Amino acid sequence: MLRSRLLAALALTPLLAGCFASGGDESGGGGDGRSGSRLRVALAFPPAERLSPYGADATILSRLGVSEGLTAMDANGAAAPALAQSWRQKDAKTWVFTLREARFQDGTDVTASAVADALTHAVEAEPEPAALSGVGLAAEADGSREVTVRTAEPDPVLPLRLSSPSLAVFSGKAYDAKGRVDPVGTATGPFELTEADGASSAALDRFDDYWGGRAQASGVDARFIADGTARANALRTGEVDIAEAVPVAQAAALDRKTRRDTATTRTTSLLLNSASGPLKDPKLRAAARAAVDTSALAEGVYEGYADPGAGVYGPAVTWAEGKRVEPTGRAEAGSAKGTTITLATYDNRPELPEVAQVVKQQLEKAGFEVKLEIREYSRLEGDALDGKFDAFVLARNTLLDTGDPVAVLASDYTCDGGYNIAQLCDKDVDRAVTEAERIADPGKRQDAAMAAEAAVLGSDAVVPLVHQRIITGVGTSVRGVLLDPYERTLVGTGTRR
Repeated sequence: MLRSRLLAALALTPLLAGCFASGGDESGGGGDGRSGSRLRVALAFPPAERLSPYGADATILSRLGVSEGLTAMDANGAAAPALAQSWRQKDAKTWVFTLREARFQDGTDVTASAVADALTHAVEAEPEPAALSGVGLAAEADGSREVTVRTAEPDPVLPLRLSSPSLAVFSGKAYDAKGRVDPVGTATGPFELTEADGASSAALDRFDDYWGGRAQASGVDARFIADGTARANALRTGEVDIAEAVPVAQAAALDRKTRRDTATTRTTSLLLNSASGPLKDPKLRAAARAAVDTSALAEGVYEGYADPGAGVYGPAVTWAEGKRVEPTGRAEAGSAKGTTITLATYDNRPELPEVAQVVKQQLEKAGFEVKLEIREYSRLEGDALDGKFDAFVLARNTLLDTGDPVAVLASDYTCDGGYNIAQLCDKDVDRAVTEAERIADPGKRQDAAMAAEAAVLGSDAVVPLVHQRIITGVGTSVRGVLLDPYERTLVGTGTRR
C-alpha cells in the first residue's frame, strides 16, 4: 500500500521541509552559532476558539509545529506517515493503523488507547470538525500499537482525512468533561505550547523527546497580529523573523530576499446566503454572480498575485482544469433594483476588505443596495455560520481540511455541512457529493468531484473570485521555513535562525 521510501522521506512535519518549499538552506547547525535561538513569528489569525483543534484554530497549532495526527499530507496531496508509521485496509469500512514509538509532551506514551480516545473526542465535538463532515467514524484500540478505525460508509480516503489538523492527537490530560481541549503541553509535535495569552501571543518551547528528532530552534514566540501592514512592518524592523500572509500592498516594500510567494489551493469566493434573506431567490443570486468581474480583482486588488476565479478549485489543483464541467441548473438573472443586502468579510487577510469594497461597487452597479460589514475573523465566524449575512467574502483553502477535493464540497455546500456559510441545502448538490464520496479510484473521484462542483456552482450559492498566491515574509537569517501550498505547516524541526 505504502511505498517503503515514503516511510523515511515523507514521515512528517520535521521532514516536510524536503516536500514543500523552504525559506532557505537546510544544512544543519548554522555557522552563526545561533541554531538554538528562539523564532519570532507573526501570525495573521488570533485564536477564535481558545486554540481548540476542532475549528479554525487547528491550523495555528499545526503551523507552529505543536500538533500532528496519525497521518500527514505530502507535497503531492497524498497521505504520508505521521504518528502512524503504516496502515492497511481490512475491508471497505475498516482500516488498521500501526503506531510508531512516540511520547506526548506531558511525558506519557502515545498508545493505541490514547489515540482512539482522541479520535472519539473529535467525533463527539460540537460543532463537528469539517474533516468529519458526513463521516460516521469510530476508533478503538487493538492492543498497544494498533488502532482500528471504522466508518459508517466506505471511505476510500480515510488515511488522507486523518491528516487534517482538526484530527490531531492529544493526551488524555487535554480533554475535559465539557468537550474542551487544552493543547498546552499535551500534543506530540516538535514544539510544546507552554503559554497562550488569549488573542495576543503564545509561547512554545522545544520538545526534546519528539520522536522525529530535536528541533533546531529552542522555541517559538508567536504574536497574533491581525493587521497586515503591522505584520509586514514587524518583519522590516526585525521584531519578527517570519510574518505570514503579507498584504499584496506591502509586498513591494519588502526586500526581495525576504519575500516568498507560494501558489496555494486557496480560493477567495463570494458566498451568497441561499436559505434566508433576499438571496434565497436563485434569480437574485444569479444577478449577483453576473455582476462580478473577477479579472478586475485578480489584476487590481491582488496586483497579479492571484488568478481570476474559475471554480471551487484553482490552478494549484493541477488536475482540475482539464476535468472542469460547465455549471448545471443555473437560474436566469432577475432584477436586483432596490434589493438591500449585507455583505461581510474580515480584515485578517488585508486584501479581503478591498475585495469586498470592489464587489460592493459591482453589485451596486447591478442595482443592489449593499451594506458592508468588516470585523476581525474571530468576531465574525459565529454570525457567518449562523447565516446572519446575505453575502460573505471568504478566503478558503479548498484542500486544507482533508486534502480530498470532495471533502470541502461536503463541509461547505451540503445540507449537513459543518462550514456551510452559504447555507446551501440542495438535493442535487447533496446527491452529487454523495456519489463522489463513494468512489475510491483517484481519477474517477476527481471526475466526480468536478461534476459535484458544477452542481454547486449551478446553485449560484458561491461565486469564485480569485485563486491566491500567499506572500510570506522571511528574515534573511532564517532557514527551513515550510512554505506549504496547503497552508498546514510553517515551522518544523529544521526551521532556525
